[in-house]
Amino acid sequence: MIEFRSVTKKFPDGTVAVHDFSLLMPSRKTTVLVGSSGSGKTTLLRMINRMIDPSAGAIEIDGEDTSSLDPVALRRRIGYVMQNSGLLPHLRVLDNVATVPMLTGVPKRRAHADALGLLDTVGLDRSLAGRYPSQLSGGQQQRVGVARGLAANPNILLMDEPFGAVDPIVRDELQQELIRLQRELDKTVVFVTHDIDEAFLLGDQVVILEQGGKVAQVGSPSEIMAAPASDFVSSFIGADRGKRALRIARTDRGSVLIDGFGRAAGVLVESEEPTRS
Repeated sequence: MIEFRSVTKKFPDGTVAVHDFSLLMPSRKTTVLVGSSGSGKTTLLRMINRMIDPSAGAIEIDGEDTSSLDPVALRRRIGYVMQNSGLLPHLRVLDNVATVPMLTGVPKRRAHADALGLLDTVGLDRSLAGRYPSQLSGGQQQRVGVARGLAANPNILLMDEPFGAVDPIVRDELQQELIRLQRELDKTVVFVTHDIDEAFLLGDQVVILEQGGKVAQVGSPSEIMAAPASDFVSSFIGADRGKRALRIARTDRGSVLIDGFGRAAGVLVESEEPTRS
């Protein structure tokens, strides 16, 4: 569990990126921070592993104040995946994935064996282990980045717009891969994005931010869509337009759902599967 308590971050130039931010991020769930540029989402993410320290307030992980922890040791026990993968270009895929375990004292042979297993986990062929990042596609690089983030078997995985630099088809594949991984590995994931569709797809808890880290609304995707907390939230999620503004149209062959663009978006079906709240 990650808890922010009245956290503020003011940079030396006077910019207040986050002001009096409080939030509980539950264990083994995916919390998505979503907002436009300047909303403080990446600053909040980087304060969790102390890449940035707060100016005021406290951040606790399982009840432990992170300010009392060594920053390097803290980062090594938290997975981190960023946009453009952040792989070391001079290292092979296998060594990129094994980097953090080896830094924490895991023998090279074991770290490499574990890294090969992680390539399997993220859906990469082991034949890529000897290649360099420049020899991989963008989607493959991001999968390696996820494998590296998981290499130390962290309880927490931070993801800073990890799929923002790949094409839409690959992005869809990576999103589905993350859903699968979370179902299998049961991590506490904190995910940053500016894309509300991605937030609603991936998040158990979605946090919509306004400028300066102000919380506009927190809730599950269905809670937010059913009852936007303000005009800002309603506009941000597109509740009154596009593919979210669905209505039922009756036809000679039955009823279909029509979106805000007037296009058929689907049909209503009976389901015994529980819905995600």
